Amino acid sequence: MFRINRQILFCFNFAILCLLMLPVQSEASTKIKHKSKKQNSESSVVAPDKSIKDCNVCPEMVVVPTGTFRMGSNNGGDGFPAHTVTFSRPFAIGKTEITQLQWKAIMGNNPSHFAHAGDNFPVEAGVNFPVEKVSWDDAQEYIKKLSEKTGKQYRLPSEAEWEYACRTDEMQEFCGDDNVDKVAWYRNSDSPKWQNGAATHPVATKNPNSFGLYDMSGNVWEWVEDSYHANYRGAPTDGSAWEGDGERRVLRGGSWDFTPLNLRSVYRSGEDPTIRDNDVGFRVARTLP
Repeated sequence: MFRINRQILFCFNFAILCLLMLPVQSEASTKIKHKSKKQNSESSVVAPDKSIKDCNVCPEMVVVPTGTFRMGSNNGGDGFPAHTVTFSRPFAIGKTEITQLQWKAIMGNNPSHFAHAGDNFPVEAGVNFPVEKVSWDDAQEYIKKLSEKTGKQYRLPSEAEWEYACRTDEMQEFCGDDNVDKVAWYRNSDSPKWQNGAATHPVATKNPNSFGLYDMSGNVWEWVEDSYHANYRGAPTDGSAWEGDGERRVLRGGSWDFTPLNLRSVYRSGEDPTIRDNDVGFRVARTLP
């Protein structure tokens, strides 16, 4: 009788122990599942490998990793057709548009219309404003001298590189967000002067995109290397610049003097490479070893 009771007691205690362990196992399982979900989420976010700067007055560059994306849009216009572009090698692109200080350090002058930043900003802040009133040809001259100074191969980004760097893997309406106010300075007649529109603004004062790049939408239009083509039929799929007659060069990103329609990630413009407007600047790219 005693042995039977002992066996019953042992089974009862074992059952209680198993029941007590269930919440622990369940909690551990929940934690593992949550961690796995978090890891999967993090791994889907594209991030730059690193940033580089070749000299004190050189632009800071973000290294953009290899990848594939859909360039353009199937909604018609000169962004048609959408097509797949694959980058087999990383490249570097300017974290910001070239500033007035960076330009002056290499070229010895400041061609900008907004060279003194206006009465609403300290004069010394003008060095952080994007350089403007530079033609495509002027940008090439800056790049040539910067390359000579550093021994590195600087250039304008290709149009495909520009859009890839703008859109990352987010594929948002603007470069970094679907809400234009978070990432861009642009014309807005309902806003007070110096809040939106009216002039350029200091670089990197809006949110960056997920690559850490600022002002790719708005502030100033940005020259890229490519000749302008009326659509993407026959465009390269390897990320290289699309050459042509050179009579018009591509501008991307929109500016402080344009509405959000022109600031969209897929929007393109083609202009005479000799124009110098107070809303046209550029950022540089660099070929990596």
